[in-house]
Amino acid sequence: MATEYEKFFPAGFTLETPRVILRLLKAEDHDALLPLTQSDDIWKFFTKYLSQPGELKTWIEDALKERAEQKKMPFLVIDKPNQICGSTSFGNISFYDKRIEIGWTWLGQEFIGIGINRQAKFALLSYAFEVMQMERVEIKTDILNERARAALLKIGMMPEGVLRSHQLMHSNRRRDTIYYSIIKNEWEEKKRLFFNDLV
Repeated sequence: MATEYEKFFPAGFTLETPRVILRLLKAEDHDALLPLTQSDDIWKFFTKYLSQPGELKTWIEDALKERAEQKKMPFLVIDKPNQICGSTSFGNISFYDKRIEIGWTWLGQEFIGIGINRQAKFALLSYAFEVMQMERVEIKTDILNERARAALLKIGMMPEGVLRSHQLMHSNRRRDTIYYSIIKNEWEEKKRLFFNDLV
């Protein structure tokens, strides 16, 4: 009998908007993603430094291990028709609590700020609320990451609070993490207000 995870994330699972396709991240995507990791600016607020030798390979292996353990659904982000531009994931999935996190997101430098991330977030939020029937979708980021925080407000995420000294960064800095969320009874209005062009 299929688990809830297998029901919602079967083999070959994809999500799609008019602009982007999200499909399962695979080990063989490494070589296509590697050139996108080379800008140091991308990793300033990311917990891993994927431009370092071997780090991307390890990061993909860890993501796929969590996929096998049914803890995470890691995606490759594709700008249509076939331009690979980064990765994002569902994680911290609790079917009992009807809660899921969107995160582990990064894009190559040339794909930042051109609308790809917004469309990917719309696909993920829509699937979480409308198909999975989740009650809560959360996203967390470094409190110092002003760009990410502004982008989250632009898609209707509500800031909730700060977890102090929450994560260790690759630079050995202790990161304060700020959480954002949307809950189910807010989604239809948020979709209308922030994603009207995609509905």
